[in-house]
Amino acid sequence: MVIALKAGISQSQAERFIGFLEKYGVTVHVSQGAAHVVLGLVGDTTGIDEESLRAHHLVDKVIRVQEPYKMANRAFHPHDTIIDILGPDQAVRHIGDGYLTVMAGPCSVETQEQIGAIATLVKKAGAGFLRGGAYKPRSSPYSFQGLGPEGLRLLLEAKKQSRIPIITELMDIQDLRFFEDVDIVQIGARNMQNFSLLKELGRCRKPVLLKRGLANTITELLMASEYIMTGGNEQVILCERGIRSFDTYTRNILDLSAIPAIKRQSHLPVIVDPSHATGLSWMVPAMTKAAIAAGADGIIVEVHNDPEHALCDGDQSITPAVFEQLMQTIRRYAEIENKCF
Repeated sequence: MVIALKAGISQSQAERFIGFLEKYGVTVHVSQGAAHVVLGLVGDTTGIDEESLRAHHLVDKVIRVQEPYKMANRAFHPHDTIIDILGPDQAVRHIGDGYLTVMAGPCSVETQEQIGAIATLVKKAGAGFLRGGAYKPRSSPYSFQGLGPEGLRLLLEAKKQSRIPIITELMDIQDLRFFEDVDIVQIGARNMQNFSLLKELGRCRKPVLLKRGLANTITELLMASEYIMTGGNEQVILCERGIRSFDTYTRNILDLSAIPAIKRQSHLPVIVDPSHATGLSWMVPAMTKAAIAAGADGIIVEVHNDPEHALCDGDQSITPAVFEQLMQTIRRYAEIENKCF
């Protein structure tokens, strides 16, 4: 249930009304709009008399939310969420609502020289975040699984040396203790419905990038974000990374229609991964431009300085030189879309 209060109500009046609502055993989330205070009620609202609420002198409008997700719902939170992250260079990165975020780096951390060199190159080209996998979920048990804690150590060292914030994937709750200095925790497509993991992330108060599962609906993605948000962590970034189809030309099918669809339903930022979506490096620039034109809040792209010898996903990784050219194009697109870095 969503309740919009009338314009001009004082803070004390709003607080008393919230206290009245909480007596029904619901949790009340407050969103301050330009003219109205919007209250989102989470929990069992069947005991609340809707007609009495509509007649209350402080209430302007009462809306029953039909969708199963509440906190991620735009009805609860009309204004787009902006997530601010302070990097080691003391510069603030804004994610969402008018800002274009670029996350770039290799699929997997391989050596100190590799991740250090790529960190320097992508930051110089204009990336806001360095991405790199220390823990790698692979379809085959015989494929490279990442360096684990050592890879995370190398990634953190690259962060320190290049003074760029990092994003890396978490696969197991037990490894969360190693992520204290990670700026954004990534939850991959295979773990989108690992509800125990999502609940734990709801308690960690760290930004989370949640990738859509390769066979999941938009509603299921938003419900997964709800698991994190109901735990108290509202810093959720959604990621469209392609869904499975009958066609095998590309690795997945990039669902660009998901971007405006999610933004219509939710206030959360939406990032697109053109690398995993297509699996083909030569498609990444075109799909990046398409994603920005469709309203994405940014991209997460794979960049490797030696794709032919990469230990993981070399076919979908662009070179630093291609990435630099892509960044020049992105800046022009950002100007057209009235976005900024």
